[in-house]
Amino acid sequence: MDFNSFLMNFNNFYQQEAFSGHQDHFKNAIAKRSDPARHGDLPNWLSILNALPEVSAQNIKLDRDLVLIGERDEINDEQAQAIHAGLLALAPWRKGPFSVFGTEIDTEWRSDWKWQRLIPHIANLEDRTILDVGCGSGYHCWRMLGGGAKYVLGIDPSMRFQIQHRALQKFAGSPKFDLLPLGIEDMPSDLPIFDTVFSMGVLYHRKDPLGHVEELFGLLQAGGEVVLETLIIDSDNVPSGVFTPSGRYAQMRNVWSITTIEKTLELLEQAGFRNARCVDINITSTDEQRQTQWMSFHSLEQFLDPLDHSLTIEGHPAPKRGIFLADKPAV
Repeated sequence: MDFNSFLMNFNNFYQQEAFSGHQDHFKNAIAKRSDPARHGDLPNWLSILNALPEVSAQNIKLDRDLVLIGERDEINDEQAQAIHAGLLALAPWRKGPFSVFGTEIDTEWRSDWKWQRLIPHIANLEDRTILDVGCGSGYHCWRMLGGGAKYVLGIDPSMRFQIQHRALQKFAGSPKFDLLPLGIEDMPSDLPIFDTVFSMGVLYHRKDPLGHVEELFGLLQAGGEVVLETLIIDSDNVPSGVFTPSGRYAQMRNVWSITTIEKTLELLEQAGFRNARCVDINITSTDEQRQTQWMSFHSLEQFLDPLDHSLTIEGHPAPKRGIFLADKPAV
């Protein structure tokens, strides 16, 4: 698959009637984001993708923590070795876990734990059209399909995540899930079609947190629900409600807006949402985010103060995350 073939491989998305009036917008945005000049590793990733065996999973199970795409006995030993080697070559894998024809991808994040925390609180996903902003390679999108979603669109500007998604879709072939290499700023402003919009792990990377929440509001149809998951900070540490570290935060460079619970709820209300509430608070543990064979670089344990895990290595409060829900008014 060359670059031009890669760009053409969004046909399933373009055939979705809901986006038919915005095809030129999306084609231009995808071409700009996918420019090979911006992604020096893209030719290598495409060659890895092309080398994966041409097999289709017979058994796909999306309603479980370990997303299953194919059983080991569906393929021969040579195919199994090629799949394992190819998927490992696309590392690091951040969000999961997955089982692909017997290869278990033990990702950096136990994303299933986050799903377990939020699923009891959100609206039933049955027959809903869903957008997942900053979805990574799409683990939570698969879980949304497992929850009965009619169609899921994931967006994430990372080209590595795009290729990882393509690898999984090569075997799963789901017409109900597309992942575009875009950020939310690339979405049309006049597209209020989604029943549920997820934004998980994005808000604190935005310099304008209210602007981000307003973008989420604009993409929801009337009566829809937003699921916002983000880093939070105790209000007694930041009277203003927003903490912006002067340098890095847990070794991340682009952390701009760690908000208090109160400030996050205020942002949701300011954007026009109603019934805003925080349904879960969780201190991220080194069991939930950690190094594995599939993500061998530094992870949370190296980002915390080695003598005091209540602090980051820079001396800031350690990562604490909140899940917030709110509704777009029906009229």
